[in-house]
Amino acid sequence: MRAGWYERKGAAREVIEIGETATPEPGPGEIRVRLHASGVNPTDCKRRGGLGAEDWGYFEHFPDFPRIIPHNDGAGVVEELGPGASGHETGDRVWVYNARYKRAFGTSAQYVCLPERFLVRLPEETTFAEGACLGIPAMTAHRCLFADGPIAGKTVLVTGGAGRVGVYAVQLAKWAGARVIATVSSAAKAERASRADHIINYREEDVAERVLEITGGAGVDRVVDVNLGVNWETNYKILKIGGVITSYSSMGDRNPPFPHYELMLNNITIRLVMVHCCPPEALLQAAADITRALDEGALSHHIAERFPLDEIASAHEAVEAGEAVGNVIVEID
Repeated sequence: MRAGWYERKGAAREVIEIGETATPEPGPGEIRVRLHASGVNPTDCKRRGGLGAEDWGYFEHFPDFPRIIPHNDGAGVVEELGPGASGHETGDRVWVYNARYKRAFGTSAQYVCLPERFLVRLPEETTFAEGACLGIPAMTAHRCLFADGPIAGKTVLVTGGAGRVGVYAVQLAKWAGARVIATVSSAAKAERASRADHIINYREEDVAERVLEITGGAGVDRVVDVNLGVNWETNYKILKIGGVITSYSSMGDRNPPFPHYELMLNNITIRLVMVHCCPPEALLQAAADITRALDEGALSHHIAERFPLDEIASAHEAVEAGEAVGNVIVEID
C-alpha cells in the first residue's frame, strides 16, 4: 500500500517519506479499512516534531516505534474483518478515531487495521473528507460538553468558537438544547461560529461584561475552554455557583497558576480533557451521539485545506503554521 511515514523526529519536510509499504492484515477483533481521507491535528504534528515524555507525558499515549504512520482520524470503507470482529460488514462506510493511540500505524495510508470499537458508521450524506474531521475535534468537544451531565436548558460558553474543537462544541451544544455563547477574534471567524446564540469578539469587547449582560447577571453553567491559563480570570467571573470549566488546551500558559479561592468560593468544577485516554464508554457514547447528530443534519464541517497523500508534509506545515481556519485533510485517493 502507499503511505506516508517517518522514522525519526524533526521538521515535516525533512523526515516524512512517501512510498510503498506492506498492507496490514487485521488481527483478532480488528477490521481493515480502505481509507479515503485522513485528518491532520496538532497532536500529530507535535509527536512528529519531537514532543515526548518530557512534554505533558505524550510518550505514554504515543510511544515511539521504528516506523510511524501518523494521524489518528480518518474515513473510508470496511474491506476485511479479522477473526472475531463484528459490528461492521464489508463495504460499510466508516469514520475512525484513535488510530495512532499506543499504535505505530495511523491513517496517512491507503489502509489501516483497527479494533472494531474505533470504527463508527459514516452516514451517506457525510463525505469521507468530512468524516476525517470528526475524531479528535468532535469527540473532544463532546467530552467537554457532556462529561458532567446533560446540558439541555443550560448556558454554555465556548471560547475559541471558530476553532477545530470550538466549531463542533457550538453545534453539539445547540443540538443538545443548550443556549450557546461563543468567543471569536474576528468577523470572519464569527461566521464559523454562527450557530451560537450570541457571539463575542474578544478583541473588541470585554468577555466577562458581555456574558453577564447576555445572561442578565446570572452567568453560565459551563465553559468549554481553549486556553485555560489565559482565561482563568474571565471564567471565574462568569460561572454560576456549581459551574464547570472543561479545558482541552492551555497553550498560552502551559502551567498556569491556580486561582483556588476564587473558584472554590463558587464550588466550581475543573475538568481537563485529553480525548485519547478518555474512558472507553465515554468515547463510545461520543461516537454514537456525533453520528446521531450527523444523521439529523445538526453538524456542518469546515475544511480549510486539502492535500494529496504525496503532499502530507505540506499538510503538517499548514497545521503548524496555525493559519488554517478549519480542518486540514489529506486525501488518500
